[in-house]
Amino acid sequence: MTMKKNTADRKSLKALVSDDQDLMRQLMKAALQEVLESEMTDQLGAGLGERSDSRLGYRSGYYHRNLVTRIGKLELRVPRDRDGRFSTELFDRYQRSEKAFVSALAEMYVQGVSTRKVKKITEELCGHSFSASTISRINKGLDKALSKFARRRLDEPNPYLILDARYEKVRIDGVIQTQAVLIAIGVNWEGRRQILGVSLANRESRSSWKDFLSELRDRGLCGVEFVVSDDHAGIKASLPEVIPEAVWQRCYVHFLRNALDYLPRKADDDCLQELRWMYARRDLKEAQQDLAAWLKRWEKRYPRLTDWVEENIGETLTFYRLPRQHHKHMKSTNMLERLNEEIKRRTHVVRIFPNPASCLRLVLALCVETHESWLEDHRYLNMDFLKEQKKENLRHAA
Repeated sequence: MTMKKNTADRKSLKALVSDDQDLMRQLMKAALQEVLESEMTDQLGAGLGERSDSRLGYRSGYYHRNLVTRIGKLELRVPRDRDGRFSTELFDRYQRSEKAFVSALAEMYVQGVSTRKVKKITEELCGHSFSASTISRINKGLDKALSKFARRRLDEPNPYLILDARYEKVRIDGVIQTQAVLIAIGVNWEGRRQILGVSLANRESRSSWKDFLSELRDRGLCGVEFVVSDDHAGIKASLPEVIPEAVWQRCYVHFLRNALDYLPRKADDDCLQELRWMYARRDLKEAQQDLAAWLKRWEKRYPRLTDWVEENIGETLTFYRLPRQHHKHMKSTNMLERLNEEIKRRTHVVRIFPNPASCLRLVLALCVETHESWLEDHRYLNMDFLKEQKKENLRHAA
């Protein structure tokens, strides 16, 4: 029985991942094919069918060559020339993670307004530079693939939803402005993480978060029971309008950072450490007992802090409604913070994006890669605990 179930799970996972693997495979194949064509054009001194006095030879069809990557085998058409002189180092150069290739390719495009930067990145990636027209052709395929990912249907319920935003500098009408990158991560009933949506907004307003969540709904987002985010007013206001059935958890890590605003610089370190320990308790009753003791101990020394904590800490304790096995993962936005750190590491190279579309393009490219790797991983959470808890709640309600 168990073996059959495991086999079925593997088949189900394989079907789930296949669409995303195809997306990355098509992206890689189109980009590498353009590189091969560009190399042949450079060697012959003329493009396909181009008349030129400086032409050094002529094309003579193609032969097929496979390139093995982590996302599967790519069958490429390698161009030939009549004299048999054409050779490519592509297969040696690109026997590396497609993650590095797609990310660098996106960075190459978003910095394409600068010829010097294009040359620098393409040389680092490929060993030599390509023309701006080649880069443009490559990224037409990139845009199409990323758009398919961003607009895909969300056909399965996601009981857990994690929301967060980060900020990037973007040039708009010649002026450098800050843009909010809104990101949503879901955990489905199989316990697998997936990136549900990415969007760019002028700021984290109520309307921007409402539009973002409404778009997710329109694409099929359903079954959300528990939402984790920071204490942003835009999120708090829009959630009851768009996902009224879900309960909200304020990220306890952000909460502890906010607490620093109510403490003097030379405050006792034990004060916040004891507050942090409350989030490791087994249940809400234990946490509330610790909170009462903490308030009594520190209220005379730090009255501003204790008043603020007493008023707001309830928003950070919602996770105690969940199975204890899920507390560690669902009491904060750390799952999304790690993705944001990876995005930051890549966008730091760009620093200032030439336009909003280029910013979204790079973030989406990174999210596609992360989304794919998550679907290939073992499940993130065992959702059987939540299913059992829901059954138990129904029995008590009856």
